[in-house]
Amino acid sequence: MSLPSHVVDALRDRLPSSRLRPDVPLAPFTTFNLGGPADWYADVRSADELAAVTRTARRHDIPFFLLGTGANVIVGDRGYRGLVVHNRARGLQVDPDTNRVRAESGAVVYPDLIERTVSAGLSGLEHYVGIPSTVGGALWQNLHFLAPPPERERTMFLEEVVHSADILTEDGERKTVGVDYFDFGYDYSILHDRDDVVLAATFQLHADRGRNRMREIMDANLQWRAERHPPLDTEPSVGSIFKKIEGVGAGRLIDECGLKGARIGGAMITHRHANIFVNVEDARAADVCALIELARGTVERETGYRLETEIDFIGEFVPPTDAEPTMVPKDPDLVTAAERAKAS
Repeated sequence: MSLPSHVVDALRDRLPSSRLRPDVPLAPFTTFNLGGPADWYADVRSADELAAVTRTARRHDIPFFLLGTGANVIVGDRGYRGLVVHNRARGLQVDPDTNRVRAESGAVVYPDLIERTVSAGLSGLEHYVGIPSTVGGALWQNLHFLAPPPERERTMFLEEVVHSADILTEDGERKTVGVDYFDFGYDYSILHDRDDVVLAATFQLHADRGRNRMREIMDANLQWRAERHPPLDTEPSVGSIFKKIEGVGAGRLIDECGLKGARIGGAMITHRHANIFVNVEDARAADVCALIELARGTVERETGYRLETEIDFIGEFVPPTDAEPTMVPKDPDLVTAAERAKAS
């Protein structure tokens, strides 16, 4: 869509002109490295800019989408009709007197936030190392990871260290709210059901002189992820595609149906983890959608389970690719986490 000149002028009153541009490809800003262009793209660098641009878009009824690391979204091949607001508000402030850290919502959880807090001797965030997310995205989904090794006895949630957050409500009010406001659950916060925008969050951590232990936890969690998740720099992906069903992992169901290595166009179900699809060669969103339908249909037919996606589909999509899938054999040098577990 083309924005009226008075809307463009209003946005440019709030951003340098170099950071407000039309017809910007979104693929480079997503971890899947695919998708079409945004009609308009705004690069915001502070919480104040984020609030101002969001308010302007709302005031003029301009459709907009907040983009963080692009780690949990698939952008349609036809792109996004409206304004994509790329949140790069990354200010960080550590208060050693209270053991709190305030991070603007575009700050990247790792390395930005975690490295800053661990270096300051503050513990509580090191568990979420390696997960591609901004602070705003982390609150949106209540970021979680397994407790430290070797026990791994429970799941740890970001809500455990959230103290408060500065938000712009769906009604346009800027205010500070406590952790209870978010009504956190598994992969859930109130942000799923309200059009609030997180501007910044404050985390309550605790002083810990055991920096070696924090580094050990980080190294162990990075290793755990490396054994199960493809490296984003060489095998772009969007993380898990489907939700668990009644405690049953979607990856296990897909694997039982023999779909690891299934490829359609440039998208493939990785042999590392059957619930992760990778962009192996200039994949299009249409290829990924076809692969989603292949997995969903096969699992439902063979197991009776109906898979539901846990990712966001942004923009305009073309019909899924109609090419027949091919099966790509596993690289003999690749040892999966499941194979490693059997051998131990």
